[in-house]
Amino acid sequence: MIRGELTLNKLIAKNPTARHNYTITESFEAGIVLSGTEIKSIRNGKVNIKDTYVMIKNGEAYIYGMHISPYEQGNIFNKDPLRDRKLLLHRREIDKLFGMIKQKSVSLVPLNLYFKNSKVKIEIGVGKGKKLYDKREDMAKKDAQMKIDRAMKGKF
Repeated sequence: MIRGELTLNKLIAKNPTARHNYTITESFEAGIVLSGTEIKSIRNGKVNIKDTYVMIKNGEAYIYGMHISPYEQGNIFNKDPLRDRKLLLHRREIDKLFGMIKQKSVSLVPLNLYFKNSKVKIEIGVGKGKKLYDKREDMAKKDAQMKIDRAMKGKF
């Protein structure tokens, strides 16, 4: 087997409001700098990325507002649950994201947190905020699609 051929992605957490509040145009995969007790909490599923955002500060990308609950057996090695965490991206990607933020007035929003093999990765979406009428339009399309699916399921 060739190295890197087998990639197992296991979803840990999902940001449910990201696609509702933003129109995602592009996405990037990034690693996160974590401590040992934070990894153990993530393996237990004790993480929340609902109200998180990504910013670029001093040429480095950071994630803000990500809550990782303290590990129960962690004692003095536990970190602050809401601390800022550095994201691991290539310089090209950081420069591209920085240019997009400044030029187009877009936001960087975490979409998914998952394991890729044994590493924790986060999917970052480049999104523009939706207006209220855009949200209503998306909900109407979703409802119409559900009605169509129900009707098709009933016929067969």
